Amino acid sequence: MPVKLPPALQLSLGLLRCPTCRTRRLHPGRGALRCPVGHTFDIARHGYAGLLTGTRATSGDDTAMVQARNRFLSTGAYAPIRDAGARLAADAAAEQATVVDVGCGTGYYLAGVLDRLPGARGLGLDTSVRALRSAARAHDRAAAVAWDVFRPLPLADGVADVVLDVFAPRNPAEFHRVLRPTGRLIVVRPTPRHLVELRDRLPAMVTIDPAKEQRLHRALDPFFEGIVTEQVEYTAPLTRPDAQDLVTMTPSARHVSRADLNDDGLLPDEVTVSALATAYQPR
Repeated sequence: MPVKLPPALQLSLGLLRCPTCRTRRLHPGRGALRCPVGHTFDIARHGYAGLLTGTRATSGDDTAMVQARNRFLSTGAYAPIRDAGARLAADAAAEQATVVDVGCGTGYYLAGVLDRLPGARGLGLDTSVRALRSAARAHDRAAAVAWDVFRPLPLADGVADVVLDVFAPRNPAEFHRVLRPTGRLIVVRPTPRHLVELRDRLPAMVTIDPAKEQRLHRALDPFFEGIVTEQVEYTAPLTRPDAQDLVTMTPSARHVSRADLNDDGLLPDEVTVSALATAYQPR
């Protein structure tokens, strides 16, 4: 039986363009999205559209990472980060805005923005089909599409009021292309103090390069000008299950041993959460 087009995907259908043709609109038909010349893309029974073709740059988060992320985010430990990104987005957009979350993961941060903008529609892009299963259910106005941020985005020019990028890779030229001239790019990234207590105890964790801010500025500067930056920093209590999920939901999971994660004496009781959230306007 063909999969019915999810209502949130119907809301965002006008934003999408055939990733093969690049300019043609996509239309629903027989459980898929199709362009006028016949390119066809499946709609998964989990509610997301699969637009990726060929070899992808990364397969994205696996099942264990997504499950760990869902559990950890449900504790509210990162809620202030979500609130900061949502506040910057809402300050820059009308209630009827179009919000595109690139590298959306499970849709947690996109849902936060949509909660602040009651009339907005959201579209999340990610390579991980496992994460997209959650993203497609994250909010009743959030559609989810499988896509690779390093490729040209399957979106028309100038359709987004907000592009959201939270702890995700960036494609500045494409962000600029799909944003309206009055739109805003919201970028949230960790500071070197983020999770410092865990990193001190677990040296195998992936480190945060101190030069990351300079690289971000160089990459974005040809396309965007920073408007406002908020620093979000606080300590959060950390149980052993929370610490295990926090490590497992990141690339550090491939480097930290299970024995270390099971060692109560090695894990801190609290952790510093530290991030920067910046709103940029297109040049």
